[in-house]
This record gives sequence, C-alpha cells and structure tokens, in this order.
Amino acid sequence: MIKYVLILCSATFLLATSCKEKEVNNKPLVENLDSLLNIYPDSVELLIKHGHSMIKEFNYEKALADGALAFRLDSTNLEARSLYAEILNNKPDRTVDDISAAQKHYKVIVRKQPKNTKALIGLAATYSQQQDFETSFKYINEALRIDPKYRDAYVLKGSNYRWLGNIELTKSSYETAVQQDPEFYEAYVMLGSLYQAENNKICIQYYTTALQLKPKEMDALYALAYAQNQFNDFKSAKTLYRQMAQDTSEYFSSRGLFHQAYIFQYNEKNIDSAIYFYKSALVTNPKYVEAWHNLGECYETKGEKLTALSSYSKALKYNPDFELSRKAADRLR
Repeated sequence: MIKYVLILCSATFLLATSCKEKEVNNKPLVENLDSLLNIYPDSVELLIKHGHSMIKEFNYEKALADGALAFRLDSTNLEARSLYAEILNNKPDRTVDDISAAQKHYKVIVRKQPKNTKALIGLAATYSQQQDFETSFKYINEALRIDPKYRDAYVLKGSNYRWLGNIELTKSSYETAVQQDPEFYEAYVMLGSLYQAENNKICIQYYTTALQLKPKEMDALYALAYAQNQFNDFKSAKTLYRQMAQDTSEYFSSRGLFHQAYIFQYNEKNIDSAIYFYKSALVTNPKYVEAWHNLGECYETKGEKLTALSSYSKALKYNPDFELSRKAADRLR
C-alpha cells in the first residue's frame, strides 16, 4: 500500500497548529493521511492528496468521496476540480453523465489554464470515451505542442489508434511513450501484448523489461511465461510457472501449476507428470474447469476411461456449457 507521509511542521497551514499541539499536549506526530483527515476533515489540500493516493490504489469509491468533498468545499480550487474530473472519467462504473460532467470540469480548467497539459489530456480522454476521436486528437496535439515529451499524450494517442484499429500507430505511440518514460511498466506490457497478438517474438523483450521494472508483479511474470511457452522456450516458461505456483493467490498459483502440467502433457508427452500438476492445480482451485478437462484427457491417453469420464463430468459440473468436456464425455459413453 502506497502511503503519502506528511510532516506536520511543513510549510502549510498545519504548521502552527500541529506543532503547537505536539509541544503543548505531548502528542505523537501524525504522519498518515488518514489520521490527518480525522483531525482536519475539511482540509481541501489533504482531501486532494488522499484522493490521488486512492486513485493509485484503484480505490475509486474513496477517491470519488475525496474529490467530491474537496470540490464542494472549494469549487474555485482547480486541483480539486481536476481530481474530481479525473475520477469521474476513469472510475470503472462511469456513466455517460459522468463523462459529460468530467468534460465540463476539464473545459473550465483549460479555459483558466490553457497550458495545463494534464487537463488537456483529461479533456481529450473524455472525447475518446464519447468516440469523438477527431476532437480527442485535437486536444492531444495541443498538449504536445506545449510539451512534446508529455508521456500521457502518447499513451492516449495509442489508445485512440487502438480503438480505430490502427495497430501500427498504436505501437508507435506506445514506443514513443516509453522513450519519454523508460520506466513506464504498463506501456511495456501493452507493447508485449500487441506484438504477441501478431506472433512476434519481440514481445518477450517487452515482457522481460516489464518484469525487471516490477519483479513482484505476477501479471508481468505470467505474460512473460506464456510468451516463452508460445515460442517454445519451455524450460524458461516452466521456471516462471514454478514461481507463479508459489504465489499466495489462488488465481496465479493454480495457473502456474496448470501450465506446467500443460507443457508436460502436450510438449513433453510426460503424462504422469501432467496428471500430478493438474491434480495440484485442482487442490488449489477445485473449480478449475480446464484442469479437470485436461486431466480427463490424460487419463484417456492412459486408457483409464472411467477415470477420464469422471474428470470430464467434474468439468461439466462447474461449467455445464464447456463443450470440449461434453463432447469428450459423450464419446466415452
């Protein structure tokens, strides 16, 4: 969890009050934003900082509460307005009205601060949400005229081009984004996925860089392992899948075991090892439909038809519409 720490004796309105309280009442110095907001619930400055920290944690419910309150307390504060607009336009359950409201807020900011590149890109993003890409590109290019190295402008360009189906310009935009910010993890993952979809082995380089930037990020590890698997580097893939299997989450742990089993089954033709790892995946996630199905295939390969049928039946128990298992079970019956 990312925590923003404030020292109460900084050059803010908190300086005199908080330091005096510490001296007179001998209270410990409060550093955590949540604690500060308990003391100063109407501080627009703290609400803005807390709202941004919630966005970084993808906690849009709390971020929205912060942004809305900050804006109500001081509608003339452009930072508060910007935070509120950002949340409205990016929260997962945003509505058409949310996007329109965000757009209006950004227009106010841009009118008052014509060179505010963040607001220009925010405004451009609202038009992207409305599928008005011509206007979106207009504001993106305006931001780039002010700051040709503004990373987020290239990110939104790439997103727009992806919506429009122009994959070459999508890749070019994300490439430019990482040139501006060589530690831009998300862009490396996106480039990896774009090249992987084209069956281009260069995707491994992008996923490798992403994992180097965030070694503990399971999404990057999974993506890299899957790409290595796709391009027949089974040894490297299994090494990463073993790391995944040690993860504390059911999702990554079960998939790390499943993919090891898959390699043993299909690439190395080691059915006994495949059975062992499929069973291990099912211990972690008993409702893993694909694992039940592939386990059935393994038993069928070994001539154990009743055990295979039992496995297919388990797959259908958890997903009655899983056609591969239905067809396999019908064949055995």
